[in-house]
Amino acid sequence: MYNWDFYTVLMSFDLFLMGVWKTFLYTVGSILIGIVVGLMACFARLSRFAILRLAARSYQELFRCTPLLVQILWAYYALPMLLGFTISNTTAGLMVLSLYVGSFYAEIFRGGILAIDKGQTEAAQAVGMSQVQTMVNIIVPQAIKKMLPAFINQSVIQVKNTSLLYAISVAELTYMTAMVNSATYRPLEAYTLTALLYFALLFPLTQIADHFERRMRRSD
Repeated sequence: MYNWDFYTVLMSFDLFLMGVWKTFLYTVGSILIGIVVGLMACFARLSRFAILRLAARSYQELFRCTPLLVQILWAYYALPMLLGFTISNTTAGLMVLSLYVGSFYAEIFRGGILAIDKGQTEAAQAVGMSQVQTMVNIIVPQAIKKMLPAFINQSVIQVKNTSLLYAISVAELTYMTAMVNSATYRPLEAYTLTALLYFALLFPLTQIADHFERRMRRSD
């Protein structure tokens, strides 16, 4: 029978906390950058200019149709060979995470905007509102309510995506767990504690997403 020994692992709990902090920073940083990228790609997809629609669509399909781990490894190991200078693991990790989540946010934003009845746009233009005024005052406030559950769910997934940065030695939670495991030789306890920490991070977010989804269904 296996003898659990969490005490040995908990002696290095400061490393776990450091990993949680780095995971939090990469999650928040990539989400904020991803929102900006996603909005740009969303409005490019909705643009009347074909070149903008093609560029945004190409970007989305590139990042949504290739594995995130491959993207991270390519950005860290292959991209510097093309650019002629090295890229730090932190820069490569944040860049890829941001572009990856931005490609999904773009589709969430676009879907929320397209879900609003076109009659509202026509009515706003009929009373003299410009396209920008219509978007800001009429479309976006309603679209936010529709896109919020999907946005939160994708953000929850982004927390888990940060664990792939382990592959390029970024000191997030999974990487710090591997360090503790190599020092203590207690993989069962180390990775069990890591799973509990991820659960503590993610469970409140999933509950928030479910709350907004229920509210949206009731309002509809």
